[in-house]
Amino acid sequence: MSTSRRSFLKWVAGAGIAVAVPKSVQAHDHFEGYADSYGVLHDASLCIGCRSCEAACHEVNDLPAPEKPFDDKSVLNTIRRTDDTNYTVVNKYKEGPPPKNGVFRKQQCNHCKEPACASACFVGAFTKSPEGAVVYDESVCVGCRYCLIACPFNVPTYTYDDALTPKVMKCTMCLPRVKEGKLPGCVEACPMEALTFGKREDLITIAKERMRKHPDRYINHIYGENEVGGTNWLYISEEPFEELGMRTDLGITPAPELTSGALAMVPVIIGMWPVLLGGIYVINRRKDIIAKKEKEDAVAEMKAVTTAEGEEKVKKAKEQALKQQGFAVKREVKKALEEAAKAKDENQNGEEAK
Repeated sequence: MSTSRRSFLKWVAGAGIAVAVPKSVQAHDHFEGYADSYGVLHDASLCIGCRSCEAACHEVNDLPAPEKPFDDKSVLNTIRRTDDTNYTVVNKYKEGPPPKNGVFRKQQCNHCKEPACASACFVGAFTKSPEGAVVYDESVCVGCRYCLIACPFNVPTYTYDDALTPKVMKCTMCLPRVKEGKLPGCVEACPMEALTFGKREDLITIAKERMRKHPDRYINHIYGENEVGGTNWLYISEEPFEELGMRTDLGITPAPELTSGALAMVPVIIGMWPVLLGGIYVINRRKDIIAKKEKEDAVAEMKAVTTAEGEEKVKKAKEQALKQQGFAVKREVKKALEEAAKAKDENQNGEEAK
């Protein structure tokens, strides 16, 4: 039973601690890949950094044009990684003599036999196809991004063009073309035959034969034959793999065996999301209510203080006015009395003069 991102979000919003996890999600069974699956062998000693594989990948997958054209080799001077608009990139790791003029490596999804991304995905958005490709179904993806964390090769990337329907973007090994009997776009476009497509077991045989014939050219190791349980994208090189930006600390244990303990807690964590989010909402809501009450109390107190201070000022003003009024009355009375006394004296002096 598939679960869309929107229905999952609705389910999370209304769920409690108890959650119903599909049976396919509950168990992370040990899976050793499909027999007779296909893969690609990348011979780094033959790669000249022409970027033809990048151009073909863009065309086959209808990806947007890059900022710089594919014949611009200046981009090789900066180590790049795959992203939602570049399913594969070629990087230059060393300078070198003609005709190659450097040491190059193509990077893309390695299509693990036992994919860490599939093991980490609790809704089954990633699956391993019988043809060998690790494929992604965006219709069931819920956007948790555990696959990004789980991948030991740092390959999957997210696109956020639509906030409600972000997608994981990565190489598909051109699975639709492979099912039609065609070569992956990058393999078909490589002018140096640095990429070889075929059954994985046959590719390992080819790689070993090249190393046997040219022991002075190749490092005696097929990268991907056993790393993290094996991958369907294999590498041979004339340079140590760590000097090509590749991890050499992964060991041979499949990723699901390393993550099964942690992944068993995923359904529990998902079930706790509503409770956690609900608790956070309640706390924030309570904080808002308290903050609002404190603000209202502060405003009321300020009004009270302002009102009291205003009334006190009015009272003092009235008292001052009354006092000033009293002074004015007294002054006028005194003035009137003085004028009356002066007039009386003048009258008396006039009579005495007669």
